[in-house]
Amino acid sequence: MKLAFYGAAHEVTGSCTILYANGKTILIDCGLEQGPDIYENCTLPFAPSQIDYVLLTHAHIDHSGKLPSLTAEGFRGKIYATAATVKLCNIMLLDSAHIQEAEAKWRNRKAKRSGGEHYVPLYTIDDAAHTLKQFVPCSYDTPFELCKGITVSFIDAGHLLGSSSISITVTEGGHTETIVFSGDLGNYDRPLINNPKTPKEADYVIIESTYGNRLHGERPDYVSQLTQILQETFDRGGNVVIPSFAIGRTQELLYLFRVIKEQKLIHGHENFPVYVDSPLAVEATEIYGSNLTEYFDEETLELLKKGINPIKLPGLTLSISSDDSVAINLDKTPKVILSASGMCEAGRIRHHLKHNLWRRECTILFVGYQAVGTLGSIIVNGASEVKLFGETIQVNAQIAQMEGISGHADRDMLLGWLDGFEKKPKMVFVNHGQDTVCDEFAQTITDRLGLKTVAPYNGAEYDLVSGAALIQGNTKRIEKRTQQCGKQKETPAFRDLLAAGRWLMAIIEKYRDGAATDLKKFAKQIIALCEKWDK
Repeated sequence: MKLAFYGAAHEVTGSCTILYANGKTILIDCGLEQGPDIYENCTLPFAPSQIDYVLLTHAHIDHSGKLPSLTAEGFRGKIYATAATVKLCNIMLLDSAHIQEAEAKWRNRKAKRSGGEHYVPLYTIDDAAHTLKQFVPCSYDTPFELCKGITVSFIDAGHLLGSSSISITVTEGGHTETIVFSGDLGNYDRPLINNPKTPKEADYVIIESTYGNRLHGERPDYVSQLTQILQETFDRGGNVVIPSFAIGRTQELLYLFRVIKEQKLIHGHENFPVYVDSPLAVEATEIYGSNLTEYFDEETLELLKKGINPIKLPGLTLSISSDDSVAINLDKTPKVILSASGMCEAGRIRHHLKHNLWRRECTILFVGYQAVGTLGSIIVNGASEVKLFGETIQVNAQIAQMEGISGHADRDMLLGWLDGFEKKPKMVFVNHGQDTVCDEFAQTITDRLGLKTVAPYNGAEYDLVSGAALIQGNTKRIEKRTQQCGKQKETPAFRDLLAAGRWLMAIIEKYRDGAATDLKKFAKQIIALCEKWDK
């Protein structure tokens, strides 16, 4: 019974953890990395065809985004997730594949002109479609037998519609251990969804640390904040442009706009239009508006009982086509424009910034974290001008931020969740946080809760009977990333060969304590194969 870390170790994205138990290989999350690496990554020590099951905490791409590449490389097992996560992955993975293919076409057009290398997308739309067939929808708080000796339960993590912590109980060789993966834990008292729920017991806990050294502070009155920004901007005759993450944040804002209109808090512009201009956000909004009552909080359920759609409001327009998008800025009526991406790095938001950023009467409202180096961060930090589509745009609009509207639990919320276990865990592993934050939060857990805690590195492996570290992981830092995450130049045939090589290495590891005669015979066969192909 072993646990190995191959993603989001001393990093925030790319979650991927392996549980070896009862002869099975189980992946918990398989996410895309976003942003630069701090440490050199270790490749999975086996071919994807050797993975038996995947358990998925939630639909965000940094947790689910590499699943289609597993399928493309031979994974044929089942992927277990909540029903809401399955529905969201149906749109998110296809959207991610579309982006992968579109980028490949663009890069290959450039390569053809310059004589550069052919670029192969990480995966295709067909790969994503095949992956979606492998999903198995599950319910909260309903344990099921994954296989003999292994039971799994999904618990509400309060981070996103359908997001989960996952509890896995393993009985192997007379030992029974319960391992809990926190997933991304949500902020408290947010619209639409429940607060995070703590499982009752665990022997080992893997906890995220996105906000492991920060507090959100006193909760602002979001409705009052929004009302003031809307009123002042509309009175100037401007638009409120909101770069917003398509899934989760957009729907929360629609909930708040419904409250503002319902309570008639805007004066002189009571019928202000609200546009959601992102195909992905439009599809996600439809899912949030569907009959997924298991995932909503009590306040939302009460609205639904009264026949009120919590995210539907008068004046709401869902824009799908590019023509719809263009028409938004042709209309001079003061309005709200919600568009992706949330950090202004891609998508239709960049067009809306081009049309509104230079207008003094407008407001650009940021409602989420802006990673260093992104266009959103550059604007928030006071740039006087930016480049959009090769054109210099003056930043004349009002720049505003809504504080405290995070989807993640802060440090004290994480500690409270961990302290809520009725049975104290033997050991805690901290991941999914910035490099120094992982270490800092691990120390905080030890100091505050008295629990043995470590922050593992990529490739680290632990025995779950003794808790001993078997492999320390890769602590070698890299100064400069040579290749962007999720982008490969290898052909599919080479990826198959690479997967076969990993499988071979996994078999070699199994023979570490083998008989000398067997080892010599095996080595002779490998040498013969190498001599044949090393020409």
